[in-house]
Amino acid sequence: MPTTTNLIAFALVSLGMVLTPGPNMIYLISRSICQGRMAGLISLGGVALGFVFYMLAAAFGITALLLVVPYAYEALCYGGAAYLLWLAWQALKPNGRSPFQVKALPQDSPRKLFTMGFVTNLLNPKNAMLYLSLLPQFIDPEAGHVLGQSLVLGFTQISVSVSINALIALTAGSIAGFLGTRPLWLLIQRWLMGTVLAGLAVRMALEARR
Repeated sequence: MPTTTNLIAFALVSLGMVLTPGPNMIYLISRSICQGRMAGLISLGGVALGFVFYMLAAAFGITALLLVVPYAYEALCYGGAAYLLWLAWQALKPNGRSPFQVKALPQDSPRKLFTMGFVTNLLNPKNAMLYLSLLPQFIDPEAGHVLGQSLVLGFTQISVSVSINALIALTAGSIAGFLGTRPLWLLIQRWLMGTVLAGLAVRMALEARR
């Protein structure tokens, strides 16, 4: 089991990641606004399955990597820090686009909604980097049971992401209307998220040097 500190820290990182606009958020919001809340939730089911796929693949892969490759832990930490800095720039760069500014989408069947949610998540590079570069930062190899720690952290991330995305899917229309008349709130959210991600990146880089 991961330590309580690492578990809480990873949950907070997962929260920051899910609140950072990306393909999953844009797709779920688009579906919810264009086809209704139920379509958004069905799509979220596919997204959740994609998370499970990544989590299992990464858990077994990270376990093997940390056991056989020297300095793999430090390398993954530096990679995670670089990726967090890239996400921070995406949030802070000029003319950033809000995920609530969606385009009209055609009506799709439940099966297609689920499949598209799954495929969208599989093709989302943010998830691959989350599991391959960020998750190892919160694993303590000296504590043993690396696989067990990976699975617990992975399911924690999935729980946080699915819960927040479900809330977003259910309230997408209201949030879009709110932000449409109050662009200052969107600007504040972008700068707050960018600052938090940059701070986490610096922390990860410093931890890797110890």
